[in-house]
Amino acid sequence: MRFEVVRHIDATPDVVWAALADVERWPEWTDSVTSVRRLGTGPFQVGSEARVKQPRLAPQVWRVTELTEGRSFTWEARGPGLTTVGGHVLTENADGAVTATLSLEQRGPLAPVLGLVLGGMVRRYVTMEADGLKRVSERA
Repeated sequence: MRFEVVRHIDATPDVVWAALADVERWPEWTDSVTSVRRLGTGPFQVGSEARVKQPRLAPQVWRVTELTEGRSFTWEARGPGLTTVGGHVLTENADGAVTATLSLEQRGPLAPVLGLVLGGMVRRYVTMEADGLKRVSERA
């Protein structure tokens, strides 16, 4: 199961990246996240982990698996029978604005069942995150 949301954001890539990579501040601009706490210190990079709490879901630890500074990061949360992968990609447009692509993919034996049960909520959450990122970036 994979969901993807694309938004055109009238802000520079630096502004959008600053909001996106500051994961502990996500609860300020999206209702899909109740709290985020980085585990460890230092820059946000491959290997960074954060404990994320979302409404109606158990808290999960997300670990950054890929990161291109200023452009994209992928992180994943693992549990029995399920790996959830969140993708965040920023593409600079010719006009200096940004196209943000946020995705969520669930893999593993439990993915089809959870897709049926939670698919609508997951789709709403990814959409809320994309819309929140657009709002916070365009206000900056």
